[in-house]
Amino acid sequence: MLVRGEIPNPSAGDKLGNATWERLTSGPDGSFQGSALQGGYVVATVESPTARIALLEARGPSVSYVNGEPRGGDPYSFGYVSLPIKLRVGANSLVFACGRGGFSAQLLTPKRPVAFDPRDLTVPDLTPSVRGKLDGGIMVTNATEGDLEGLTIRAESGGDAVDTPVGRINALSVRKVRFRFAGSNEKVRVSLRRGSAVLDTTELTLRRRKLGEPYRRTFVSEIDNSVQYYGVNPSSRPGAGQALFLSLHGASVEGIGQAEAYAAKSWGTLVAPTNRRPYGFDWEEVGRRDALEVLALAQKELKSDPQRTYLTGHSMGGHGTWQIGVHFPDKFAAIAPSAGWISFWSYAGGGKYDLANPTEAMLRRASNASDTLALKENYRQQAIYIVHGDADDNVPVTEARTMRKELADHPALAWHEQPGAGHWWSIGDEPGARCVDWPGIFDTFARRRIPAASEVREISFATANPGVSARDQWVTIQQQEHSWQVSRVKLTAEHFRREFKGTTDNVAQLSLRTDPLATGGDVMVSLDDTPSFKVRSALEIHLIKAGGKWVSAGPVSATEKNPERAGGLKDIFRNRVRFVYGTTGSAEENAWAMAKAKFDAETFWYRGNSGVEVLSDKAFLRERADDRNVVIYGNSDTNAAWSTLIGNAPVAVRRGKFALGGREMTGDDLGVMFIYPRSGSRSGSVLAVSGTGVVGMRTTDRTPFFSAGSGIPDLVVVTPRMLSEGSRGIPVLGFFGNQWDVPSGDWVWRD
Repeated sequence: MLVRGEIPNPSAGDKLGNATWERLTSGPDGSFQGSALQGGYVVATVESPTARIALLEARGPSVSYVNGEPRGGDPYSFGYVSLPIKLRVGANSLVFACGRGGFSAQLLTPKRPVAFDPRDLTVPDLTPSVRGKLDGGIMVTNATEGDLEGLTIRAESGGDAVDTPVGRINALSVRKVRFRFAGSNEKVRVSLRRGSAVLDTTELTLRRRKLGEPYRRTFVSEIDNSVQYYGVNPSSRPGAGQALFLSLHGASVEGIGQAEAYAAKSWGTLVAPTNRRPYGFDWEEVGRRDALEVLALAQKELKSDPQRTYLTGHSMGGHGTWQIGVHFPDKFAAIAPSAGWISFWSYAGGGKYDLANPTEAMLRRASNASDTLALKENYRQQAIYIVHGDADDNVPVTEARTMRKELADHPALAWHEQPGAGHWWSIGDEPGARCVDWPGIFDTFARRRIPAASEVREISFATANPGVSARDQWVTIQQQEHSWQVSRVKLTAEHFRREFKGTTDNVAQLSLRTDPLATGGDVMVSLDDTPSFKVRSALEIHLIKAGGKWVSAGPVSATEKNPERAGGLKDIFRNRVRFVYGTTGSAEENAWAMAKAKFDAETFWYRGNSGVEVLSDKAFLRERADDRNVVIYGNSDTNAAWSTLIGNAPVAVRRGKFALGGREMTGDDLGVMFIYPRSGSRSGSVLAVSGTGVVGMRTTDRTPFFSAGSGIPDLVVVTPRMLSEGSRGIPVLGFFGNQWDVPSGDWVWRD
């Protein structure tokens, strides 16, 4: 109904499929409860005597539809989602898609047309080592019907004033924006300004930490240009060359809370990234990128010993330990999952598809990076210590026992099951949380080092997607023969890595690094069934499989698929992504594009603490002197930036028609989404969220871009049938070839 533009107006007792509408009555606190709210819809009608702007605060729904327009939700009931909406004269329809149970909503009158909302702050702590300017993130609400540009945030602290330009804030929207300030005083007064006019002010209080106490550290993310933080529990004897412990938090836990759960160590610093939010991305996709960003920043900041890097985490963070550990076996000397679950299919109730048709097989393939056990051979490069309470009523101990069974032949596996312990536990009056700060974990860490590349003669490495993980010590899988099927290499290096032998599976192009200390002579290579051949000596040699045989080649072209631009729709969330909506269509098409871009921005903010910029096609064309990733909303008829961004891609989407290669489909109900290299760019990508008509466009509204584990290939076409018939409503999906072409790709077409 929502896709067709119909506004639900049911009465109690009406049927919707197999479900029945019922009237809800709120409790004394104004909230609604009941099993019907779990996965159900709530419909309300609000009468307004005048056209006015209000703030909608709804706790519980994943999506709120206001007169048919999707807006961001608050499924975890955090309570800081306050969205400006336009109420028209008379009846206004509010439809809430609920998921977890309870629900409440209220409409408030904005105190100011443009205002700060300090309920969702991202700020650092002040420490004795802080010097210079620091970064923070604060929400700004635009409760007007015009876009805001040319704003500045002034931050005054301890006599210093720092001005930070604020990018565009769209009409009737919220955006979390960066501001800078001097880290000299706990009190920071921030003001939002347009020229000399002050639109709003607020005062922030920062936490000051003593030497040795855990603290927050902020940074600007390369994913989306937003301000993020990580928690630090410093060494009790700090200094360069110490160990680094990367600790991943569980669901509903903050990064700083994770850092504070440990006692300080004398031989290393513990760092806790955030996964972007307390629930975030289950340490996959954007959450995994967040962990790797923090790891690199912390290693540089702390000057830690690169051979003494370790990974641990609890609950969801235990899953993250399994996941990140298996994808990056050469980054961690040892891993220690505590109360960790294996995968979405073993614990989180994810559908694994029955593979009854090629469409479901392709969707399953697109989720291979989430299949922890498919890559388990990578664990042999690390020591593993498993901790679990044998009475855990949250993550069952069978998850740990399954991994012990799967890794029975692992050369360095240890575990501890705490008798009678639940999910989060300590022992007696001991300080700290023993479920994470377990002595056996750190004893294992102390005994392990990441070997230097010169010490590694054999590598057995698997990856599901080079865009997730491509490198292990001196080998890099640059391209796959079939995207996102598991690729494997088993290689041996001799004579200072001047002779390589081994086998590959589903590898189209790879690179091998020789020993920089060895000089002169050719490099000998023998792979698969290709007879041994010589390659001209270089610090890194590049090989490609051509006609079933391996030959020497140049580096992988930046214009082809490679680890930095490997495809899959979610690969767009890197390289400071921003959103561009179309304005050259009909009024209905333009309204959809703007609403969808705002909805995705609001969802990314809520799920990933993002402050992604949303701008029109015309504004983008005026400002496009950069190489960033872009999500484009609309088609070639409705978005003026289409030809500039998409260029000569072998995909065409316009009113009434979709074409891929030499095949076409017609109709106005096709939702089309695909990722492709940004035209003229060597690093940027563009994700088109498109359709052949408004019905098709609306069919893309609920695509789970921000839900971890939902694998989506390079291109997918959906119809409204998908909403009732699942995979039968997906007529086309698949992967482009390594040259971003159609003929050498893998595709599924349904008549």
